[in-house]
Amino acid sequence: MSLAVLENVALGFGKKTIVEGLDLRVAAGDRIGLIGPNGSGKTSLLRLLAKEQVADFGTVMMSRGTRLGYLPQDITIREDKPLLAFVMSSVQGRKELDAELAEREAELAVAEQDPGDGEVLMSIAEKLSDLHERIAHYDMHYTEHEAMRILHGLGFVNDDRVRPISEFSGGWKMRAVLASLLFQKPDLLLLDEPTNHLDMPSVTWLSDFLKAYDRAFVLICHDREFLNEQIERIVSFEVEGVRQYAGNYERYLALREEEEIILENKAKNIAREREQTERFINRFRAQANKARAVQSRVKALDKMEDVETYQKRKVMRIKFPPSERTVTEPVRLEGVGKRYGERVVLHDVNLKVQRGERVGIIGVNGAGKTTLLRMIAGEIEKSAGEIIIGSSVTMGYYAQHHAESLHRTSSIFEELSHADPTSGVTRVRSVAGAFLFSDDDVEKKIAVLSGGERARVALARLLIKPGNLLLMDEPTNHLDLASSEALAESLSDYDGTLMFVSHNRSFVRRLATRIWNVENGTVETYPGTLDEYMDSCRRRLEEPERAESSVTVPRAMTDMRTSIKPSTAAKTASPKGTEQPSALRGTQPPPPSAAAKPVVNEAALKASKNRRTKLEKSIAELEAKIAELEQAQKSRSEQLADPEVYADKQRSAKLLVEFKAAQEELDKVSARWEREQTELELLTTAAN
Repeated sequence: MSLAVLENVALGFGKKTIVEGLDLRVAAGDRIGLIGPNGSGKTSLLRLLAKEQVADFGTVMMSRGTRLGYLPQDITIREDKPLLAFVMSSVQGRKELDAELAEREAELAVAEQDPGDGEVLMSIAEKLSDLHERIAHYDMHYTEHEAMRILHGLGFVNDDRVRPISEFSGGWKMRAVLASLLFQKPDLLLLDEPTNHLDMPSVTWLSDFLKAYDRAFVLICHDREFLNEQIERIVSFEVEGVRQYAGNYERYLALREEEEIILENKAKNIAREREQTERFINRFRAQANKARAVQSRVKALDKMEDVETYQKRKVMRIKFPPSERTVTEPVRLEGVGKRYGERVVLHDVNLKVQRGERVGIIGVNGAGKTTLLRMIAGEIEKSAGEIIIGSSVTMGYYAQHHAESLHRTSSIFEELSHADPTSGVTRVRSVAGAFLFSDDDVEKKIAVLSGGERARVALARLLIKPGNLLLMDEPTNHLDLASSEALAESLSDYDGTLMFVSHNRSFVRRLATRIWNVENGTVETYPGTLDEYMDSCRRRLEEPERAESSVTVPRAMTDMRTSIKPSTAAKTASPKGTEQPSALRGTQPPPPSAAAKPVVNEAALKASKNRRTKLEKSIAELEAKIAELEQAQKSRSEQLADPEVYADKQRSAKLLVEFKAAQEELDKVSARWEREQTELELLTTAAN
């Protein structure tokens, strides 16, 4: 069944044509990805589907009753409800059901005063029964528990549920709107760059949510990996028009390449045939006995089709100049801390960066990733410790807000020239051209540029004088997919030191040679790629290392803490063959053939034993509590299934409230039991 149908649609702005002659059908369960450069029309197409844009020509039809959910890149929230109430109230229909229920109950109260008319009473009772069923169905599918599950997945904590929407930043408001859309379960979900304001854990959660989503959605996303995981059809804005391809993004690239090869070969064949025909005509044009053959060739020449090969889409072509060699450690942090009033963001951070490393900084929003980068850049002051920048280090810094801090009245050329007054006109125009600003484009004012174009200007300004240490905070935000890939490719050839914050998994995978995970005020550092880091996390949970091992279980994966901690060095998860932190090094281990046991820390063993005893007692208490709660829930379920009980609206309403509250408590107790049981198993395994 088609949910949305676009037939022969045309749309333009001024002299620019966005789409023309577009035919598109969105069926139930479709998973469509929109791709194309910034400004090509992806967002305009979403707005057409969302009924926020009117086509200049053609028709846009929606199946009757289709429920739409639209997440734009820019949002405005006018109401100021508490977060949970905002999400819960986003589902249409509940207010109408409550109003109808009140109306029917009032009718019943009037009818009961004249019980002689049994048919009227029976009719009202049947309507009330139907209403209660509809409300029960509503409550079953749109529960507070489900709303909180979605909010938790997107990074909100329990205390956020009662906070007014106005207290959240723009990025968190966007998450709240996304949560409300996911909670509504619309028939057609329209998502315009949903990962822009998410951190990596939230991106992973959203990916899993959408994989299980059994309804249609149309997605714009610059994260190649996220796009590949979700979509089954590509709608691509190409130079020659809008094209459609079955499969994910990788399949699209393969099909596009095949099409280009086929068209090129076809064009060559036709050109060769045309050349031979023209040669024949020119050779025998003057011979009377060849007149008929010549005329036949002339007609054939007129009928020959013109084959145009695909025009290559322009993409950024960035090349970093060679950088000046620096000291071995361009950056060192010693006991660094940062607090805002009573809130401690980072505490006693000890880190160092080696020359030529590419450090990918990950972690949940609010953990301190941007704060860490801004302190290193010197944009904000640290609260404690020392940040040592090595000699001969020249720093280039790209911040999320830099695209917005450009001078709106300046032209692109002026903005780039101000970044390095020593650069000549040729150099400035060359860099601008690399970022797709050529010829007269460089005279455009910043005020008229789109968000993606401003992001490219900010990146170009950085490239004018990049230095040998690059700090970049979410550099792919507001870039289209092709530009994100081009930036990653250029940075992979950069010979300086790179430190960057990103939630784009494909970007991190492509670049990072070391991972910093910022969490709970500290930074865990891992010398390896993102895949190696995540694999290490999984292996450390499945097969816990001994207490002496240099590998610590990441805080993002478990609440367990090792009983032996480094006192001065950063907590480092080192692969085999690398040096252990100083606090974990003791005497040299015996050769493999020796039977001597490793040195054991008696205090650590005693602490571990005490912790196991406490856990065993707590787990037993939790199991008893779970059994008690489950038995009580079973009793409530049986009562709610009883027609007599359900007919008593006061009693059934009270039972429903008790059931929901008990279920929340059961979920919390069960989650705590799982955490403590896992920790106990890890400690028991380590002790053995």
